[in-house]
Amino acid sequence: MHYSILLLALLLSACNQSSTQQESNPIVTTTPPLQTEGSQQYADIQAAKEALPGKAHYDRACKACHSGAVKRAPQREMIGLMTPESVLHTITKGVMRDEAQSLTAQEKREVAEYISGVKLGGELTPLPACDNKSATLASSSSINWGIQLENTRTISTEVAGISSKNITKLTTKWAIAFPDSSRVRSQPTFAGNQIFVGSHSGIVYSLDRDEGCASWSYIASAEVRTGITYSASGPDPMIFFGDVIGNVYGLNANTGEKIWRTRADDHPNATITGTPSLNNNMLYVPVSSLEVSLPINPDYECCTFRGSVTALNAITGEIQWKTYTIEEEPAVTGQNSVGTNIIGPSGAVVWNSPSIDVINNQLYVGTGENMSSPASLTSDAMLAMDLDTGKLNWAFQATANDVWNSACDTTTPENCPVENGPDFDFGGATVIVNTTKHGRLVIAGQKSGFVHALHPKDGSLVWQTRVGRGGIQGGIHFGIAAKGETLLIPISDMTDGRTYPNPDRPGMHALDANSGDLLWSTLLEDKCVGRDHCHPGISQVPTVIGDLVIAGSMDGVARAYAIDTGKIVWELDTSQQEFTSTLGTLTKGGSMSGGAGPVANKGLLLLSSGYSLYNHMPGNLLLALELKSE
Repeated sequence: MHYSILLLALLLSACNQSSTQQESNPIVTTTPPLQTEGSQQYADIQAAKEALPGKAHYDRACKACHSGAVKRAPQREMIGLMTPESVLHTITKGVMRDEAQSLTAQEKREVAEYISGVKLGGELTPLPACDNKSATLASSSSINWGIQLENTRTISTEVAGISSKNITKLTTKWAIAFPDSSRVRSQPTFAGNQIFVGSHSGIVYSLDRDEGCASWSYIASAEVRTGITYSASGPDPMIFFGDVIGNVYGLNANTGEKIWRTRADDHPNATITGTPSLNNNMLYVPVSSLEVSLPINPDYECCTFRGSVTALNAITGEIQWKTYTIEEEPAVTGQNSVGTNIIGPSGAVVWNSPSIDVINNQLYVGTGENMSSPASLTSDAMLAMDLDTGKLNWAFQATANDVWNSACDTTTPENCPVENGPDFDFGGATVIVNTTKHGRLVIAGQKSGFVHALHPKDGSLVWQTRVGRGGIQGGIHFGIAAKGETLLIPISDMTDGRTYPNPDRPGMHALDANSGDLLWSTLLEDKCVGRDHCHPGISQVPTVIGDLVIAGSMDGVARAYAIDTGKIVWELDTSQQEFTSTLGTLTKGGSMSGGAGPVANKGLLLLSSGYSLYNHMPGNLLLALELKSE
């Protein structure tokens, strides 16, 4: 996984609050490079946290459940993903209020600061509410990047209202700085005059597309980094999403009222990073895990999580089937050098949105590496599952014997598997493309830098092409896009401390879907000029908008490339200028990464910027751009 030394990054990320949150004073104030001094930093930060007054209150009221006694309860490291404001809301007004009733108001505040590692800036704050505005939702099910089922991320000029002919006329309409947040990772979704989006603080919003005000808001249990899936079918229009501690939600899209909430997996480290996919009132949920971060502690018994896809009834939230990516249940296979049990096989998580193939009645996902030995045949693989039963129809393994966790490349490597990587996940979604030469193909990019094209009926390889260098934070991170028979491939190739035989190729590239032949490459120049955590590569998933492909880079710049030539025809730096937010404060973006790529509808372009994890630049910006009036 590209979660390299993730737990440390999570602890540090809470300290990187955006410029709009300077009142939220960090308890830990340093953010040194993660790769070189990871274990010592981890130990120092953990020691600082353990000295906080909230530890004693947590141990008394919370520890018993969140240290393994209750199977479904997220462990402390997982709830540490939440902002302190989110934690405080959860234990005062949310789902844990009864369990925390023995704590005083001050003790609850101290628990929130202990768990998150950040001082409270105040109560959980929503965005400004709309006054006297009525919400009108779309009458048909849709999702922001056009064809949801096939994951091509293509929006036509007619739908987007934007193309190479007018993109240079875009101007700022409104900007949002999400309260109590230091990153923007949820893909916005257009539906009528509303925009649905999640946030780092765990609040999900229905925003008015004209003003950026909130028609309603719903507070989930933790950060919502998935996109929002919208459905107009059923008794009421609904939206669906997952949070980072493994819950899936179905809300009334008109009101934000919770209709159901279901935990997708019983494992305490389960998380949902990919947007759930909807077809015929069946919601297909990819399930990942942050257990990969815990083996940095040599005493942690690594590892027990297996990736999966869980199918839910979209109306009721009831689980219809669940298919693990590794059929064998984990068992003790030995001990590490300090005598801690090694448990496996594990891993092969699914952190991408399933693509749906109604013609062949199956879905496709990509998997990550194994987290502990032995290696399985379904890690770093593309999988096909039956839509009705979840039966695994076939598996194509792109990289064998890839076993890796966060203990590798640190000074506490006791839990690092003997294979030690190379950590070549399929992070982004598979896409389904119809080609002239081969008919229907399933195509996905990998962190190795390779793109693979398979026959959907049996998973046999049609072609594969190396586009980037690859690496722990290299290659293709959060997915590709397609328009017709042209594939648009973003390459990160961020430095990760390892040596590779191939050169870096950060930038945007295009392939012919029939052959895998390279059509063009636009390599990006490093213009970071010494800025910390700034990189030229593209980690964010791109979107085809008309005759352009638009993607944000880790240097904070959104760029539009001509699909036929790769020429950059428009760019906007979101990280070095400030925007006035709907709260009246100034905000700016940072690294553009993750699954929240650009989206457009009727002349409005939305950009998500800020990614305070994995040595990226923090930021807090959802920017709406509109076409200037003629």
